[in-house]
Amino acid sequence: MTRPDLAKLWPLPALAIAALLPWLPGLPAFWVTLANYTGISAIVAIGLVVLTGIGGMTSFGQATLLGLGAYTTAVLSKDYGLSPWLGLPAGLIITAAGATLLGAITVRLSGHYLALGTIAWSVGLYYTFANMDLVGRNDGINGIPPLEIAGHPLLDSRAMATVIWIGVILAALITNNLLDSRAGRAIRALKGGTIAAASFGVNTARTRLLAFVYAAVLAGFAGWLYAHLQRSVNPTPFGFYPSIQYLLMTVIGGAAHVPGALLGAALVTLVNDRLQDLLPRLFGARGNYETIVFGTLLIAALQWAPNGLWPLIARLRPRRHPIATNAAKLPARPMPAPGTPLLEVVALRRTFGGLVAVNDIAFTLNAGEILGLIGPNGAGKSTTFNLITGTDTPTAGHVRFQGHPITALPARAIAALGIARTFQHVKLVPTMSVIENVAIGAHLRGHASPLAGLLRLDRAEDARLYAEAARQLARAGLLAEADRPATSLPLGQQRIVEIARALCLDPVLLLLDEPAAGLRHAEKAELATLLRRIRAEGVTILLVEHDMEFVMGLVDRLVVMDFGTKLAEGPAATVRQDPQVIEAYLGSIE
Repeated sequence: MTRPDLAKLWPLPALAIAALLPWLPGLPAFWVTLANYTGISAIVAIGLVVLTGIGGMTSFGQATLLGLGAYTTAVLSKDYGLSPWLGLPAGLIITAAGATLLGAITVRLSGHYLALGTIAWSVGLYYTFANMDLVGRNDGINGIPPLEIAGHPLLDSRAMATVIWIGVILAALITNNLLDSRAGRAIRALKGGTIAAASFGVNTARTRLLAFVYAAVLAGFAGWLYAHLQRSVNPTPFGFYPSIQYLLMTVIGGAAHVPGALLGAALVTLVNDRLQDLLPRLFGARGNYETIVFGTLLIAALQWAPNGLWPLIARLRPRRHPIATNAAKLPARPMPAPGTPLLEVVALRRTFGGLVAVNDIAFTLNAGEILGLIGPNGAGKSTTFNLITGTDTPTAGHVRFQGHPITALPARAIAALGIARTFQHVKLVPTMSVIENVAIGAHLRGHASPLAGLLRLDRAEDARLYAEAARQLARAGLLAEADRPATSLPLGQQRIVEIARALCLDPVLLLLDEPAAGLRHAEKAELATLLRRIRAEGVTILLVEHDMEFVMGLVDRLVVMDFGTKLAEGPAATVRQDPQVIEAYLGSIE
């Protein structure tokens, strides 16, 4: 059996251990109780791995979302006599609905504004719990019915430990399934920048909301477990400070790794418990000294292991992604007839205040052609790319693709038409391997839903997407690097990875922004050969490049820009002799 097959079997022994370990003879009840709280914290931290470590959205409100799940099952089971097991779907639905409303506002923010937004609604909900009669105000709800199995109440902490840790394993399993799916790659692509993700068809707003709601649902699940473990709830565990602890667990364990959430939850829970006993004895007085120590430990951990502790373990066994060599090919897009007008740029203009970055640029690109867009630094070439691909909006003018206006379309809709691109500054996801980065380019060629990914019903489609990614990597000469972290490659090879990712879209038009930058002479020759082969297959290419020797031997025509204005257009040999072009590149001669 191969290594990947063995890796897929981990849930079986993990579930067996979760079911049997709490019943180990002689295991102290104290450690079982500690394991219960570790498990509940681990579920919340797993959600934060998706939201913060992978999706890049910092939340200080997960404890409050845990409270939504806990209060829902507490009210329904205590006040309305609903079975605690039915409190689980009810809690998840209420938490998901609340998170959808909160997330629709919150995920529109970015950076520290997003974090501040989560603090705002977290504090608001905390005081709502503390002042609402339905949930008992500050006194909370006591006497919550325990979980029952076959009429037997689970009053023993060992029985609850089995339930909680089976829940942890299932949460880890479905989260791994999600992250290894089309929807999961979309979430992970957010770390490479929303512009890059949108350029390959990812609906970034919907994907950010998906990550937010998924993390909230796991917090609601943890809240359901907490309510029936404690059998009482009050606002205290659902405030701001517990949310910080959950985030601390995620960061210390390894924010981008599901096993890191378990490791971080175990370490923080254990250290917190020990410090609460040890520090008052040491200082001779009671107080929240553990907060000071936690801060010190966090700073030390981030200095020593900025990506968390789990990556130090995981690097001992690099992850490899199996490629199904017999997977069916994805359907190919029909190509337009060579020579027909493909892209029309008409009086395109972009201003930033008083700065005119693109000044009424106009040109036409025919199918099957390689057109070079050249000019000195700051000429407006990359801005023109952004206007064509929908990552920026023109001040005036318009763009037509295959006869249809595309100026008002978002980047993901333009990508769906068959326009792919690379970037002047490489935009790869550093936490993903080469082949995973390339597979993002095929996002629009798959259709599996997030639910299909969670339940692993998308394996056949995903195998085809990865087979396409492997085919494009082989085409670019980088298949041997497929399992390496993308940003560990030299800059020149990272640019080739971007080209392979763009080819995964099956584009009609390929926009390349300085693809030869950082390549050696032999590598440039190989790239030129690859681009000619791509053109021979019907793909049209618009190329920005500063290496004139590379450009002159490759393109059919040139458009020259300077200070946002078109200086010249025509065959490469003719443009090269244009006095204005010579002056723009070399300066005038007295």
